[in-house]
Amino acid sequence: MKDAIRTNFILYLNIIINVNSILIPQGIVDYPKNPVWSGYLADPFAFEVNGTYYMIGTGLGLSEKHDTFPSLISDDLITWRYTGDVLHVIEQPDQPSSYWAPEIAENDNMFYLFYSAGFNDAKHRLRVASSTSPLGPFNDSQSIELTDVTKLSFAIDPHPFRDPKDGLWYLFYSRDFLDTHDDYRVGTGIVVDRLINNMTQLAGNETIVLRAKHDWQLFQQNRSIYDHVYDWYTLEGAATWQQESGNYICFYSGGNWQNTSYGVDYAIASSSPMGPYTEDSTNQARITHSIEGIIIGPGHNSIIFGRDRQTTYIVYHAWNEAKTIRSPYISQLDWKTKLTNNSSSGQDLLHVTLLFLVYIILIFLIFHHAL
Repeated sequence: MKDAIRTNFILYLNIIINVNSILIPQGIVDYPKNPVWSGYLADPFAFEVNGTYYMIGTGLGLSEKHDTFPSLISDDLITWRYTGDVLHVIEQPDQPSSYWAPEIAENDNMFYLFYSAGFNDAKHRLRVASSTSPLGPFNDSQSIELTDVTKLSFAIDPHPFRDPKDGLWYLFYSRDFLDTHDDYRVGTGIVVDRLINNMTQLAGNETIVLRAKHDWQLFQQNRSIYDHVYDWYTLEGAATWQQESGNYICFYSGGNWQNTSYGVDYAIASSSPMGPYTEDSTNQARITHSIEGIIIGPGHNSIIFGRDRQTTYIVYHAWNEAKTIRSPYISQLDWKTKLTNNSSSGQDLLHVTLLFLVYIILIFLIFHHAL
């Protein structure tokens, strides 16, 4: 009888914890001594197709052949080899000079390359190009613009996300905000919208995911921008992940990518990729952050499964010691259970608690009768 009671007690305890808990990512403690590739590849996006791992990212600029976005390939997430640049750009009047933060999504046997194009750090717009191969070639001249620079003057870091629940596609990206409503800081924030029309159009229902609220997210004091001077804060590089059904983890990078303030943090939504998202970051980024003598500016991440489809890895860039090259690093990402005070599960928790109390009363009666 005692064994049965003990087993049932553990079962009830697990039910209570699971009803009102979530899995959250843990911060990286031991950083790799070296990048997985020593060349310049920032904003790394890693993905897997038919057992092969790929990585693409921001390069130093256009090559002599007018190509950009360096790509790597690997069989084991450890050894990577360079396979060329995936986007070809045709030189023409008023052609953007800067191409940033590419990501690739596969849908119906087509591969879609999302990226931003602009002029240095101004007038960036989102584009998407397609190919039948994960590494292209993709042609900028055949791309479709997802944002209109005359209506939205700055949009970067597109991140396509497919909701496992219903198969719908979403696009997270960063844009600028100049208001300070709800104690937000002026600067770059993250929004999300539905992707429609075969991955080539935004639905027009842009929703705020995150805006800066913390001191560590400062990009630059007294920044001259939009004909004004602001203390400018930045959230960018969204990477949304579902470690367990029902919860959406939106990783993001904050601070200034050029210095040690840059790092990765996260926010959580429990109902939809559209949010609402909550985060409780405080004085520094919780997932990756600079450590003197060890790592400089680790950020702009993606997440990927290992071979076992259970172990998760975070892929991010960091500066070399001379701060001349940003290269990709990979660390294992661990998770822990966190009890929550989510009101949406309050009713379920009440039911389980009442059942547990009934169970305790029954145990008391059984022992009382036995005596």
